[in-house]
Amino acid sequence: MNKTESQMVEILTKLKKNYGCLSVKAEFEAEGTRMDELLRLLDIARHAGVGITVKIGGCEALRDLLEAKQLGVDFIVAPMVETGYATSKYVAAKNIVYTPDERRNVKFLFNLETITGFNNLDDLIKNAKTENGADGLVFGRVDFVGSLDEPRANINLPSTTDYIKKVAEKCKANNLELVMGGGVSIDSLPAIKEVAAIHLNRFETRKVVFDVKTALESDIELGLVFAVQFELLWLVNKRDYYTGISNEDGKRIDMLGDRWKELADNARNKK
Repeated sequence: MNKTESQMVEILTKLKKNYGCLSVKAEFEAEGTRMDELLRLLDIARHAGVGITVKIGGCEALRDLLEAKQLGVDFIVAPMVETGYATSKYVAAKNIVYTPDERRNVKFLFNLETITGFNNLDDLIKNAKTENGADGLVFGRVDFVGSLDEPRANINLPSTTDYIKKVAEKCKANNLELVMGGGVSIDSLPAIKEVAAIHLNRFETRKVVFDVKTALESDIELGLVFAVQFELLWLVNKRDYYTGISNEDGKRIDMLGDRWKELADNARNKK
């Protein structure tokens, strides 16, 4: 573990102890997380004693589910589920990969992040509530306002929060977990508190997932600052890792280039 990764462990340990951090996030979907990156994140998370959340590439991404199972992922999220049928496909896929015993140690959620999904909310919940179904959903605010042809800046508007509150009511009535995400920052705290007054289990930044009750009882503004620092260090570490890979064969490339040129010149001179 390098110096940057050790810093990340320190921040996560602090976030877990003082601010209710439950897990860190990776995405096979939007981020295109590579396996070597996920393994480093997994090592960092395990050293800090927090879980791993992985957003898979689709509602029926069997290979992603298999890899998540092999790595011992704690939370799995399927992206952009918009219909009851898509929910049923997700439920069927995760039940193929995970045995009943294995499912007890993992939370399975899906993203509601479009107005189409919201309009089909009853069907989503109906299929999530089937036997061995899903545990809950994640409301992705950035994509949601995008599906309304609204700018990202609208994620914290009362009109957006009203949609989430309606979802919270349905989740509470059906004993489903609700997670709030999409551009979460200090500016999002009033909206988080409004939704939490109805029903909210967790909220998440790009890389860090918080337990809502513990977080809101803490100095969460500072916790969110640490979450941004963690993401920054993650990107710095990722950049340095791939820069090292791109440079590691530089000297040999130069040497072989010079050798090839010399051999090519000698071959031409012999003709």
